[in-house]
Amino acid sequence: MTKLTSKTCMQIHHLNQETSSTLICAFKFHFLSMANNLAVSATDGCDDQIPTVDYSLLFSEDQNERAKSLEHLGKACEEFGFFYLINGVEESVVEAALKGISDFFELTNQEERSEYLKKDSMDRIRWGLRSHAGENREYLKVVAHPQYHCPTKPASFRDAIGVYFKGMHEVELGLARAISKILGYEKTYIEKEFRLEAGFDVSAMNLYPPSFQSKGSIGVPDHTDPGFFVSLIQDVNGGLQVLSHKGSWIAVNIPSNAIFINLGDHLEILSNGKYKSHIHQVVLDNNQVKRISMATLHGPSLNTVVAPAPGFIDDSRPPAYRGMTYKQSLELNGSDEIDVQSSLDQLRIPLAI
Repeated sequence: MTKLTSKTCMQIHHLNQETSSTLICAFKFHFLSMANNLAVSATDGCDDQIPTVDYSLLFSEDQNERAKSLEHLGKACEEFGFFYLINGVEESVVEAALKGISDFFELTNQEERSEYLKKDSMDRIRWGLRSHAGENREYLKVVAHPQYHCPTKPASFRDAIGVYFKGMHEVELGLARAISKILGYEKTYIEKEFRLEAGFDVSAMNLYPPSFQSKGSIGVPDHTDPGFFVSLIQDVNGGLQVLSHKGSWIAVNIPSNAIFINLGDHLEILSNGKYKSHIHQVVLDNNQVKRISMATLHGPSLNTVVAPAPGFIDDSRPPAYRGMTYKQSLELNGSDEIDVQSSLDQLRIPLAI
């Protein structure tokens, strides 16, 4: 473990993967102040326990059981910013979706897939291949909501993914209602603020090579994601890491019956920083086999203005973020909508000195 001592570091943004004796930090105002002598591992990830939330219990008819589950979800959101979700989408639906993704990469050739190379910023289906030191993956991105776009081949692919997206959208609405209640609002607050009935959801289906076939240790570099939250499923564990409040890289080993949920930039903005969007990355050092994952970014509608809510602002907590439409925030870095790139740093309002 490499030791970092700093009284002023509030976020570790990037860890040098190649030189064990060198730690490079880019400081951002994203996390709480870290304690001195903080130990951070970039390659292995620590074994901190990621909380598990039972989706079904959030709506239990037993009032005490429901209250305890909502309290547990609130702690997971505030103290972690990510959690495993069980009893949301049926396990068989998740398995079928992963099988469909595998079929897409296995049963089509690269020439067929290259049909979806970027041609226009308004493309709703996009394929790409990255193979260099900073990124190693093949991916397919599709807009999942409010209109569903997907390749037609292979035949089983579109249906299996569509069923998963439908189930996950219901879970999205359920989590929005539960988190609204936790925050002290009526249950449809987030649903209305983000206009989730027209929410812009983009899914990235990824094929990561085994480490011996990659051109570097990084599958996807460290980043946060825009939107309400990101849901992730995968066929085998290994590679995904998330940076905790304490500055430790935590290995994400998703149980077979669970979906990984990571809170997004725009929930951080809406809550004026009460809930945090956490940096995560994919490393390939220990990958012995190829790995398939699907990360879906569940966002507000494109024309919805997201800014800190009045309930999170007072004299001691001034607005920490600029408000703008979701579409504007996605395009702030020169990207387009389906790229769904974070602009959280640009949206932060500098602290007055």
